[in-house]
Amino acid sequence: MILQSKRRHPLTPSSYLSLRRWESLGTGLFNLLVFSLLIVYLFPIVYMIATSFMERQQLGDRNAPAYPARQLRYEYEGKEYKIYNVPVDDTERELALVVPGLQASEFIDPQNPEAGLIPWDGNWRGLVGVYEFKPTLDNFSIIFRSLRITDMVRNTIILAIITEIGVLASSIVVAYGFARFPLPGGNLLFYLMIATILLPEKITLIPSYFIFVRVLGWNGSWWPIILPFFFGNAVFIFLLRQNFKSIPKDLDEAAMLDGAGPIRTLISVILPQSWPVVITVALLHFFYMWNETRQAALYLSTRRDLVPISFGISNFQSLAPMQNQLQASALLIMIVPVLVLLFSQRHFMRNLVVTGAEK
Repeated sequence: MILQSKRRHPLTPSSYLSLRRWESLGTGLFNLLVFSLLIVYLFPIVYMIATSFMERQQLGDRNAPAYPARQLRYEYEGKEYKIYNVPVDDTERELALVVPGLQASEFIDPQNPEAGLIPWDGNWRGLVGVYEFKPTLDNFSIIFRSLRITDMVRNTIILAIITEIGVLASSIVVAYGFARFPLPGGNLLFYLMIATILLPEKITLIPSYFIFVRVLGWNGSWWPIILPFFFGNAVFIFLLRQNFKSIPKDLDEAAMLDGAGPIRTLISVILPQSWPVVITVALLHFFYMWNETRQAALYLSTRRDLVPISFGISNFQSLAPMQNQLQASALLIMIVPVLVLLFSQRHFMRNLVVTGAEK
């Protein structure tokens, strides 16, 4: 008995169009979901930016728009009066409130002031004002006058550079050892190091503070913040080790045949092929140092001339709890990491090896 293979019937034009419609519908719904989630995620950031450019009076006005704006005013007989949308004769007119009242008020028409005051019955507090887009930089001026922003930025950059050198050098050397040398109990040591990631910082906070302050007397200096980074970072060591293990060992053997030692092999063979992960680690550490507040609050609270920008602005926020100034100061902290990420996005996470396979 001969089995005949089933032939696949070609798609008819109507079925092909139906398939294309379903595909377009699915793509559209997926894009709609992605954009909706993106809007929800970015809304707090947009609100923060808008609030940082608002005047203090706008924050107390419930009828004010969500964007930075100022209510229009009209000068009448040497005084300025706010302009409102007033319903008059089934139409809304933009009138300036001259004589407010609970039951009746009087307005003036900025387009026709010669007509005199216009009486209006009703409570003027229910009226909505007329606004114009008017951002202000006063909030940022207050921050720059109240804080030594230049000194704080300088301190942060110095701390970031010094700790960057320490954490990169130590993490690269440790990761290279775990990736290339058969250490006795190396796997156990590596797992113990990874386990330290699970330890909350609060557990080591008190012992570290006792050693740095009571034993070494380093309170009011940068040493408690700088020194720990010269012993590596478990997360960075893990990322670097996984990247180093993906590089073929044949390159190491070829370098050894040419007379290169372990350090020369690391510098001339391993690192040139690992720049993406090294840059990623450097950026992650820079973002961490830029936002550092906990250690600075512990060890630098008595030295205002050494505080980094994140701790200095956080301290300012607790002393001046005005919403627009809070948002403006938060925007100052956020803008530098965003700019750094934008300028380095071509290298950030490019060809980063996490589990031995290229991502």
